[in-house]
Amino acid sequence: MSVVTAGVLVLDCAEPEKLAVFYRELLEAEETDATANRVEIRNSDGTRLAFRRDVNATPPSWPRPENSLQAHLEFIVTDLDAAERRVVSLGGRPVDTKDSAVGPSGERGYSDPAGHSFTLRRAVPTAPKQG
Repeated sequence: MSVVTAGVLVLDCAEPEKLAVFYRELLEAEETDATANRVEIRNSDGTRLAFRRDVNATPPSWPRPENSLQAHLEFIVTDLDAAERRVVSLGGRPVDTKDSAVGPSGERGYSDPAGHSFTLRRAVPTAPKQG
């Protein structure tokens, strides 16, 4: 039996309540735990994210080279354009302006309202090979 029962990706930010709202709406998730300095959410497929207060948090500069990427989230979507409209309507910002939606695994880069980077990646079709 595994000692670890679950994993949670935790993002540091100045305002965890506000960032939790962004991701809760984007992922259609629910808040599962909240304290004065941390908010956790979980969506229906079990994805868990938490947001921890750090009043000195500074976002990474990705894609600029002066800071490392540190970490980023990747979300699988079926419609990149619809997902982008949703991200922008919630306060996210595109950071990768090239049209990378070409090919079987098109993806686009964004930052959340606190500056953390994430990627929307088109789901690869799972239909059986024809012919």
